[in-house]
Amino acid sequence: MVKNIPQVEMQDVVVKFVGDSGDGMQLIGTLFSNSAALAGNDLSTFPDYPAEIRAPHNTIAGVSGFQVHVGSTQICTAGDQCDVLVAMNPASLKSNLKWAKKGATIIVDADTFTDEALLKATYKSNPLTDGTLSSYNIVPAPISTLSKKALEEDGLDLKTIEKTRNMFALGMIYFIFDRDMASTVHLFEAKFAKKPQMVAINKKVMEAGYNYAEAAEIVESQIHIGTAPMEKGRYRNITGNVATAWGLLAASERSGRPLFLGSYPITPATDILVEIMKRRDLGAKAFQAEDEIAGICSAIGASFAGSLAVTSTSGPGLSLKSEALGLAVMTELPLVLIDVQRGGPSTGLPTKSEQSDLYQALFGRNGEAPLIVIAASTPANCFYYAYEAAKLAMENMTPCILLSDGSLGNGSQLFRIPKVADLPPINPPIVKANDPGFKPYVRDPETLVRGWALPGTEGLRHRIGGLEKENITGNVSTDPVNHSLMTRLRREKVERLANRIPEQTIEGEKDADLLVVSWGGTLGTVSSAVKALQAQGKSIALAHFNYISPLPRNTKEILEGHKRIVVCELNEGQFVNYLRGKFDHLSFRQYNKVQGLPFTVSELVDFFKQSLAELNFLEK
Repeated sequence: MVKNIPQVEMQDVVVKFVGDSGDGMQLIGTLFSNSAALAGNDLSTFPDYPAEIRAPHNTIAGVSGFQVHVGSTQICTAGDQCDVLVAMNPASLKSNLKWAKKGATIIVDADTFTDEALLKATYKSNPLTDGTLSSYNIVPAPISTLSKKALEEDGLDLKTIEKTRNMFALGMIYFIFDRDMASTVHLFEAKFAKKPQMVAINKKVMEAGYNYAEAAEIVESQIHIGTAPMEKGRYRNITGNVATAWGLLAASERSGRPLFLGSYPITPATDILVEIMKRRDLGAKAFQAEDEIAGICSAIGASFAGSLAVTSTSGPGLSLKSEALGLAVMTELPLVLIDVQRGGPSTGLPTKSEQSDLYQALFGRNGEAPLIVIAASTPANCFYYAYEAAKLAMENMTPCILLSDGSLGNGSQLFRIPKVADLPPINPPIVKANDPGFKPYVRDPETLVRGWALPGTEGLRHRIGGLEKENITGNVSTDPVNHSLMTRLRREKVERLANRIPEQTIEGEKDADLLVVSWGGTLGTVSSAVKALQAQGKSIALAHFNYISPLPRNTKEILEGHKRIVVCELNEGQFVNYLRGKFDHLSFRQYNKVQGLPFTVSELVDFFKQSLAELNFLEK
């Protein structure tokens, strides 16, 4: 702790790093998150990437951001607005000032506020001198100049020196929060083990930023955030995509089926493929296919051969995979398809998040092609829902779509690493050699699940393919009555799963006046808004869905008994229309947002208050 600098205790704080693409905002955001995790804070992050690959330098289109919410209590969202904003150029300040609280500390690299940069950011005057930022604590630090000065004796080229500016800003942040830089230096040493000079220069600039912040007294007091109460265990800061990959690896180990991932790189799902490629030591095989269709078809082939077969993608890729997905339904082979949703349609908003692929997941195939659809709701529980998707697909011999989204896939939070042996067992219905009762479409009378006959197993030779099969024998059949029977059996197999998945839970009173319904990656913000109003004594409850098709068996019971139901989702109303089709005797209202941005807690609180006020008015 620095002498003569008072400290103020804060329960939670939101920090946002923004700058031009290439300024290293994602890196220092991640480093700060890791330091918070090691200090015992709970956290949630929200990386915000520009949609353009190479936007012009110093333009708003090229701004990249990383928001971190840390605290000594449970943190469920990345925060609505930030307490500290680090803006490395005028464009990043211009596009992110609206996300800073009044009175927030704003650190800027004053050296970048040139006439040319201000013009590109559409400023008519310099905000650092025209008084427009008087509501904030502005710290106009000469970051570029001081970074160069710190390295002036190292004989480095200008381009390399300029890349260290982000470390100077990180050092300033570490001073504000009285953070030990040792853990970050250890990360440098691990990353640049063969490049000691890189360790030295990053450390030197980071320390220069820390010392500058102390000498310049940029804040009246340092901020201290205590440790958050957590269950004992081993934790790590994990993104949703990495958690998804780990969940698949755990399912492979628990089921005894080798993991095969056939995928084509696509934003924002690529990191799943990258992570699986690292795990050859666990027997995983990852195939980077030439296109989306080849990715899913290779996975179907691997499933036929007895692997835990997975393909990962985002919305446009799901469109391309739809025909092959129908093949997996027809052949009744287990397959996990992970859709990390992004803004659409078409190329849409590749780096932004939405929940607009639900219709496609539920209905986007030719013919009657039912399958399982579930959704993860936090970066950490992407692990458990990836595991669950694998379990459901293999045990029920049918494809399962796991819906994630860009906010979950790229965002991170603390994850308590479980023991694989403590996870639920996975028991694929693998047929034994020379089973006298074997027929390809003999089904379990309770679940309607057929057996998994692995090729090469003695006595289990059978036909497989996209043509309709005769019940029991698996022979190709065009008989109309048989087609009707097989269609019904494939549908009922999915519907009967409702008896074996967990019942739907509710946060709050079962007869609350207002029931909020949500699904997937909106859990953090929606739950936080509901809890805030419950703390005020409001009659409000939340039912957040992770199981979509089939719905939990008690869904009707959960939905009934409330004066008003409002469904919140980041699309134009796909889940609410799905519910209307299932429960046409109920009335649903909706709250939708399609901006490529998550809900904010404040906007939801305002809407829920309005809904409750309307109910009170109607009752009078």
